Amino acid sequence: MRAGSPRLLREINDRAAIDALLRNGPLTRSELENLIGLSKPATAQLLTRLELDDVVRRDGLRGGGRGPRAQLWAVNGALAHVAAIDLTPDSVDIAIADISGTTLTEHHAPMPRGGDVLTAFTEAVGKALAEAHLNLSDLHHVVVGSPGAVDPATGQLGFAPHLPGWEGFDLPGRLTELLGTTVTVENDVNLVAVEEMIAGRARDVRDFVLIWPVDATGAAVVINRVLLRGATGGAGEIDWMRVPDLAEQDTGAGRQGDRYGELLSSVAVTRLAKAHGISARNALGAVTRALASGAAGREFLADLARRIASGVAGVVSVVDPELVLLSGEVAQAGGSVLCELVASELRRLVIPRTPVELALVGGQAVRAGALHSALAVVREQVFGLPTEDMLPPATRSSS
Repeated sequence: MRAGSPRLLREINDRAAIDALLRNGPLTRSELENLIGLSKPATAQLLTRLELDDVVRRDGLRGGGRGPRAQLWAVNGALAHVAAIDLTPDSVDIAIADISGTTLTEHHAPMPRGGDVLTAFTEAVGKALAEAHLNLSDLHHVVVGSPGAVDPATGQLGFAPHLPGWEGFDLPGRLTELLGTTVTVENDVNLVAVEEMIAGRARDVRDFVLIWPVDATGAAVVINRVLLRGATGGAGEIDWMRVPDLAEQDTGAGRQGDRYGELLSSVAVTRLAKAHGISARNALGAVTRALASGAAGREFLADLARRIASGVAGVVSVVDPELVLLSGEVAQAGGSVLCELVASELRRLVIPRTPVELALVGGQAVRAGALHSALAVVREQVFGLPTEDMLPPATRSSS
């Protein structure tokens, strides 16, 4: 063997053990041995070495009954901490976690509409850290999920006029200065797609498109399990496309072309529902009532599906994905009925017969995707574990 190979082999085995512990949680020595394929003595030596380096710690015992209880081992979560943040025009939703993935605290705070949003943002992060008994200096990486897209050349946020105060400067760079650690700003729908690849319906899918169809309309395009971001970061910003209104019921929308996001705004969807005799305060209420309204409800949902498909068709024609996923609370409310109607309309508009299904990950999907992304970055930095290509790239440093 060449010089240095025993050390290289130890590093490979150490990374394999750390990865197994991160993926599976606390393990006994024998469980770890089976997962990484080392002998009993080699696994024991590995655990001793990692414990001396404070990389792993003893984490209780497993078993009982007549036999001896086995020692459990876990990664030392205190080695690094991350923040995952879902930024909206009205609020921030923050999770602070350690490198093992354990969430230490969750913090929700309102955001001002314009004005000094950066100060409010920094204060919210500080309060979240205080709840976790941490300081800004304890943060190793932050991922922020935001509407719009960051231009990789300038760091400026675009496609987000509904986020006043956040545009016109290097956003990741400014946040890096304020928080004292590296920051990635990623499109919110992209992070939902990341979470679908990790824990949702796209775990075994190579190429797919995820659509957030109503209110803050957007899309994420994944090719060979890599997010497509585009030259200016604007891939998937279908909100700004001009499309004809294909709904059969006339609501005064532009038949020759209107902004896709405007056709699918909550106001526009509610107006469409009213034209079908369904009264609701917002799009979510309209879809929920439509499902219980018989023929009139079905006709409204079919018209809504025509609007959704009018924008999705262009993406499907170019990308020819394996799957289209509908995400967001309105899509969840429409369920399989809405998916089937959108799929039927797509078959009328384009050649690919792409299945349309409901995204599996709901709730705080943006924040969950941000957390997985932040953990991937710090685990590469601390342990040398490879970052999946699907995750956001290493962050811009402040200039």
